[in-house]
Amino acid sequence: MSDTKHKSAVWHYMPNCRIPAGKSLPKGFIRYAAVVAYDGNSFCGFQRQKHSPSVQQQLEEALSYVANEPVIVSCAGRTDTGVHASHQVIHFDSSADRSGYNWMMGANTRLPDSVSISWVSDMADSFHARFSATTRTYRYVICAQKTRPAILAKGITWVRQKLDVELMNQACQHLLGEQDFTAFRGSGCQSVSVFRNVHSAEVYHSGQLIVFEITANAFLLHMVRNIVGSLLTVGSGRKPPNWIAELITQADRSKSAPTASPSGLYLVNVSYPIHFKLPESVEGPVFISRKEERV
Repeated sequence: MSDTKHKSAVWHYMPNCRIPAGKSLPKGFIRYAAVVAYDGNSFCGFQRQKHSPSVQQQLEEALSYVANEPVIVSCAGRTDTGVHASHQVIHFDSSADRSGYNWMMGANTRLPDSVSISWVSDMADSFHARFSATTRTYRYVICAQKTRPAILAKGITWVRQKLDVELMNQACQHLLGEQDFTAFRGSGCQSVSVFRNVHSAEVYHSGQLIVFEITANAFLLHMVRNIVGSLLTVGSGRKPPNWIAELITQADRSKSAPTASPSGLYLVNVSYPIHFKLPESVEGPVFISRKEERV
């Protein structure tokens, strides 16, 4: 083996990195996972930014206080500006040996009201919030009525026109399976592949609200909001359900509808192999009924 190949095969630990098979965290370090919920209205998104407050910044400051040392966190999915989460999963490495209860309660005393940790546990070195995840589920909450809602105005998306849920559901069938989702890919997306595998997609009523729910192995930048924009076009009767299939075939973002508002979007579940023993999500937000409670 040449020197170049030998050097490229050397693995170096970095905080929160993916641990290769046969390797482990540095001695004295523990990998922890946590479940986090947040209202995204006050943040520029999950990822830390220099110009605006982020969810990551709030979590790192709170967890660093508990650890009495700097803590860096990694998440299952980087939500955008204004997007919410009822079940985001993060992980972090620390030499601080704390119980899950102490991490959770200590951090929550330092977090703003818009961010909350509901579970923390130490994990196997092989766990990674992003790379160990098998699926992510988002819900998009819509209020379709003539007048704007006063309650939850920044937690739902308001549209003036009536929406045909059955037509939107028919359109959802064209999203299923592994496909090229260029038509719903946001500009600036850095993903190497445009293919994603959508496991399920449906639209349903929850009381007076309309919910779009989608589960996939992963999502492109703005993918859910771009899909919602086009589903609203179908639901209002301006395009037929098979228009979604045409958009996917054409693979041209300029032909699909404008991006929907971030206000109604929630990350509600991240699934992992059962051996990691993460808690089951209740798939919020709290004002949306569970599937088994639907009429």
